[in-house]
Amino acid sequence: MNLKSKIYVAGHNGLVGKAIINKLKSKGYDNLVTRKHSELDLTDQPKVSLFFETEKPDYVVLAAAKVGGIEANNTYRADFIYQNLQIQNNVIHQSYLHGIKKLLFLGSTCIYPKKSSQPIHEESLLTGPLEYTNEPYAIAKIAGMKMCESYNLQYGTNFISLMPTNLYGPNDNFDLDTSHVIPALINKIHNAKINNIDAVEIWGSGKPIRDFLYSEDFADSALFVLENINFVDLIIDNRNVTNTHINVGTGIGVAIKDLALIIKKVVNYKGDFIFNTSKLDGTMSKVTDVKKINSFGWKCKVPLDEGIKMIYDWYLKELNT
Repeated sequence: MNLKSKIYVAGHNGLVGKAIINKLKSKGYDNLVTRKHSELDLTDQPKVSLFFETEKPDYVVLAAAKVGGIEANNTYRADFIYQNLQIQNNVIHQSYLHGIKKLLFLGSTCIYPKKSSQPIHEESLLTGPLEYTNEPYAIAKIAGMKMCESYNLQYGTNFISLMPTNLYGPNDNFDLDTSHVIPALINKIHNAKINNIDAVEIWGSGKPIRDFLYSEDFADSALFVLENINFVDLIIDNRNVTNTHINVGTGIGVAIKDLALIIKKVVNYKGDFIFNTSKLDGTMSKVTDVKKINSFGWKCKVPLDEGIKMIYDWYLKELNT
């Protein structure tokens, strides 16, 4: 891979895609290909095929996906499984047909069983039932991972799956109906502060534990893998070619209640929290084992409190533009 390599980043307008584009540009990669959804619908097989035939990228980062928080995942189950399967099938297969040198498939740690031992190691995959609330999305992502692995084994491709933990950062989705927990809490707590509201409702018990990674940290890991890791590096021996995906996270768990307190401090909110236990908690603990990617030489750099401060500053600037 060199600075003139042609790199297609699918999903470049999303939280992860924008962070990856910024990271590539900061390192001097300037031959980047992007398409808006209005220009290229990745669920449309003929259009995806034509795109690959026309652009002929060298590398592909598949960051495009239908994503959302626990409520959205549980409400729009058919949309989550259908759209993600279509996107993956089209981009991965066309990458094989057009001889892409390397593809990064971005998944999620929701692929792991609901009752995985903690921290969650890559070998926990397919060892038990999934969390039901986001099962359609998780199944789609598992299919994408196994598709990459299968193409590697049958066709000799170089497709690598990264499983990031809960991501947050600039360009996040702050819509309360579809957002993940950090932007949702920032939105709620900030608005409570400016409107002098005495208490903020938080969905669930506040007890679930999660691992949160700043999006620009994840983008750094993605470029690290693009530049340094190939599929053959992930095969332990000729008998064990499963679970070749890579977890990416901090390896540090934080309870939702404690996360809310960090955000409360950053926002300088003086009110209280009310935990709505009628709302779903989801998996009670989900912390990633990151020994594999650490062993290759990559570690996260942004502490949670620092990342929360940066995303809140970004949020305030967006409100004033």
